Amino acid sequence: LQNVRIDPSSISFQMWKDIPVPFYLSVHFFEVLNPKQVLRGEKPVLSQRGPYVYREYRVKTNITFHDNDTVSYLEYRQLFFQPHLSNGTEDEYIVVPNIMLMGAAVMVEKLPDLLKLLLSGALASLKQEAFMNRTVGEIMWGYEDPLIDAINMIVPGLLPFKGKFGLFMDFNNSNSGLFTVNTGMNNISQVHMVDSWNGLKKVDYWRSSQCNMINGTAGEMWPPFMSPTSLQFYSPDACRSMTLVYEESGQFQGVPTFRFVAPKTLFANGTDYPPNEGFCPCMQSGIQNVSTCRLNAPMFISHPHFYNADPSLVDAVEGLHPSKEQHGLFLDVHPMTGIPMNCSIKLQLNLYIKHVSGIIQTGQIKPVVLPLLWFAESGSIEGSVLKQFYTNLVLLPSVLEYLQYILLGLSVPLLVSAALLMARRK
Repeated sequence: LQNVRIDPSSISFQMWKDIPVPFYLSVHFFEVLNPKQVLRGEKPVLSQRGPYVYREYRVKTNITFHDNDTVSYLEYRQLFFQPHLSNGTEDEYIVVPNIMLMGAAVMVEKLPDLLKLLLSGALASLKQEAFMNRTVGEIMWGYEDPLIDAINMIVPGLLPFKGKFGLFMDFNNSNSGLFTVNTGMNNISQVHMVDSWNGLKKVDYWRSSQCNMINGTAGEMWPPFMSPTSLQFYSPDACRSMTLVYEESGQFQGVPTFRFVAPKTLFANGTDYPPNEGFCPCMQSGIQNVSTCRLNAPMFISHPHFYNADPSLVDAVEGLHPSKEQHGLFLDVHPMTGIPMNCSIKLQLNLYIKHVSGIIQTGQIKPVVLPLLWFAESGSIEGSVLKQFYTNLVLLPSVLEYLQYILLGLSVPLLVSAALLMARRK
């Protein structure tokens, strides 16, 4: 118990502070093969590109212990491209939706026609089209786009940034917010449980108090002596808490584990799963509207390839092949310590696109939730850390158990001999 608390004297503290597990971020893009046909109202045809793999380093800073048995910290992420693990380079060009244009079109749909006319004229003068051909690096880390300043001029406040846009701009060399978690010093069952995030006990993105709750841990470790039921963690990237459910017991490199996976209800809509009503307005089950925490842009998250989603989402495009093996997320956790041994957290980012009256660049595009990319954050304990785990948590307990039986076996004849000797003396 002492060694799983967040305490500088505990064995697990250094593992918590500087995670020794090598993490990798693998990104798969969906290239649109028929952009001209999509503009005419035809079904999008997609081709998966990648993966583009990045080594991920996580470092905790500003670690501050408080009197109420909590500790606060910032965790920074740094990503470094790994050419030898990737199927392609960051210099490759990919045809994807013009995210700024298509997102802004849906965002201004209900504004006066005059504003839409001004925006459409600005798009034409800037030679902006519904689809763009850019490099992986530009889409990931940002590209200069005069459209951003034009939108800010026509509809002030619509976009809270200037000049540059990239899907992962805020992911690299940044932190995921100020976490305050329980140290477990007085109550080991609360160790790693989130007390607050950015000073908040709950978020305000959603429409119900249940959906706004910050539950579970920060997603790195869990309290020890886990039961085969469920686990929870708060994800700043998804703007919500997530609950995974127990699937099966197993082993990772000889270390016993519980596997937790996403239930089919994780991204279900409020009709199919009423507790998720607070995440609405909803569309089909299997996608979650995250516009309220993504600058009001028409963005949705889901499992990759719309795994576990309404079949109509898969049927609306060509090129998706959902499967549990490739697209299901999982966590393999050592139940005695609550430390993950092997994990792969997978999410897909989608953009809702459609024809918007008054924006000529949207052509005759039919409404569709279009996958942009999916990514997996994966890692597993290996090397000396795995060897230490196996020795302390598997090998030594087994030796002690066998030793116990050996000693018990040796003690029985001794006890019998002693009893016979005492009987003879009597």
